[in-house]
Amino acid sequence: MKKTIALWAALTAAALLVTGCAAEQPGPAAATAKTNAPTADPSAGRKAPEAAEAATAAAYRRWGLKPFPAPPAPPAVKPVKRRPGGPVPVISDIPTTEKIVFITIDDGAEKDPAFVRMMKDLRVPVTMFLTDSAVRADYAYFTPLVAQGHGLANHTLTHPNLRTLSQDAQRREICGQQTRLAQRYGTTPRLFRPPYGNWNEATRAAAGTCGVDAIVLWRESMQIKNMQYQRADRKLHPGDIILAHFRGPSELKGRTMTEMTATMLRRIQEQGFTVARLEDYV
Repeated sequence: MKKTIALWAALTAAALLVTGCAAEQPGPAAATAKTNAPTADPSAGRKAPEAAEAATAAAYRRWGLKPFPAPPAPPAVKPVKRRPGGPVPVISDIPTTEKIVFITIDDGAEKDPAFVRMMKDLRVPVTMFLTDSAVRADYAYFTPLVAQGHGLANHTLTHPNLRTLSQDAQRREICGQQTRLAQRYGTTPRLFRPPYGNWNEATRAAAGTCGVDAIVLWRESMQIKNMQYQRADRKLHPGDIILAHFRGPSELKGRTMTEMTATMLRRIQEQGFTVARLEDYV
């Protein structure tokens, strides 16, 4: 009987060892590993935003500027929309109460490499209304600006006064530039600006057949050192669209494109506004 009990006990112990049911006591190595396990750094979550803010501030200092506040989140529904089958909207500003403005830059004649670096540093959104006759000498100049996320828009093939042209001729100017920009930059513009701001109902009809969602005019235009205002109070208003141009020292009395842009950004900041992306609202 005793031999039977002893044999049963030995078999039970062997089974427990094989199945892993026997309790293990942590040895010195396990205790050490537990003690030395890394702990979360409570300050890590704060360091990343602080580093990003410092980098942004340093980038702005290179251009003699202070960072802009982040613009508000874009509206869930764009306030400017072309109704299906309806005429192309013509806008000079965006209906909003937010203290935001929109920067647009026309033509493309000046191709200052420093401006590309400036836009990369500042990450202020702009929309470029390009004319083929102005940009064709160096299409590649605008490629990094498009890659940075800046808007690409239509400003005709040859920059004519559209009011002097027939609807068919206007269509060739507008649709032709739609095609040219799509071929060069891989995206078809949705926005169009008539040269000199001159348009008529034939322009709207022609633009509508070219896939344009809005004809974009402006409320202020940036000159060499100051804004030129359309309103009598000579102030920016929420949603205003600002016109600037790709210009160099010969047109800016010795100032560079980046100097003109820096001055424009200061004028916007002085009035308590920040810059938003036009394509998020149209």
